Amino acid sequence: MHRIVFLDRASIVAELRRPAFPHLWIDYPQTCLAEVGQRLVEATIAIVNKVPLSGPVLATLPDLQLIAVAATGTNNVDLEACRQRGILVSNIRGYAAHTVPEHVLALLLSLSRNLPGYRQSIAAGAWQRSEQFCSFDWPIRDLHGATLAVVGSGSLGNGVSRLAEAFGMRVLRVERKTINPCRPGYVPLGDALREADAISLHCPLTAETRHMIGEGELRAMRPTALLINTARGGLVDESALARALREGWIAGAAFDVLSVEPPNAAHPLLDPALLALPNFLLTPHVAWASQNAMQALADQLIANLEAFVQGAPQNRVV
Repeated sequence: MHRIVFLDRASIVAELRRPAFPHLWIDYPQTCLAEVGQRLVEATIAIVNKVPLSGPVLATLPDLQLIAVAATGTNNVDLEACRQRGILVSNIRGYAAHTVPEHVLALLLSLSRNLPGYRQSIAAGAWQRSEQFCSFDWPIRDLHGATLAVVGSGSLGNGVSRLAEAFGMRVLRVERKTINPCRPGYVPLGDALREADAISLHCPLTAETRHMIGEGELRAMRPTALLINTARGGLVDESALARALREGWIAGAAFDVLSVEPPNAAHPLLDPALLALPNFLLTPHVAWASQNAMQALADQLIANLEAFVQGAPQNRVV
């Protein structure tokens, strides 16, 4: 009988049916680092969303056969240690193909049409004092005819590209730095930075992509450009972004992710003065979290467990 332990069940707000094989199921709302080893003792299957599973901890878990990551990203798991110990790792794929692109377009529309600025103006009484029927306090730009650079060509990047093209945007697909020359239909990041009215990030966080957008890249962007990040916080040098917003290097930014989650009050993008800017939007890593998407994730998670027990693992990372 498999012993299944879900270390951070509260991270998934969806119905989670029990798998169709003999098992003992244990879940915890949250798990801190010090509790991981103890809670996974005798577990054959571990389910994690964001709880880190390091090599030293995995070395203490001889019964562990499968780590089922309840997300797409697996950078919280020491994959090399899993390879060495013969632990299979699976993840969730494709479940956010609609919800994340919709969130990206919502952020783009909000910044392009200056919705936060207009909300602030109305709260301050600007419309009420207007001498005409409308109040032109903030510039409004259409997405139609604008250029969007998309970094990442998986299901999320492609989904954003499709929606952007439906709005009449010109889409630039950005090539990875390690590929030279560029594949047909792709452009180098440097060219995209100079041409784009908006940039949207949809790539994994790796040694290659960490801080791919730093001070140099932010200064290379158009001063009228927007930066959208719904992928991973570490893709952007957040201190440089804070300076860029304060000093006007770019027109605005909207983020759904930070390099440390949950963040502490000292995080550079949580400065109250920065959060008060109408051209900066921050959401708490919820682009993926529509009700439909979370249920699809939960269903796929259980399907991954069942496929593993049947001897035909799916969505295998390691």
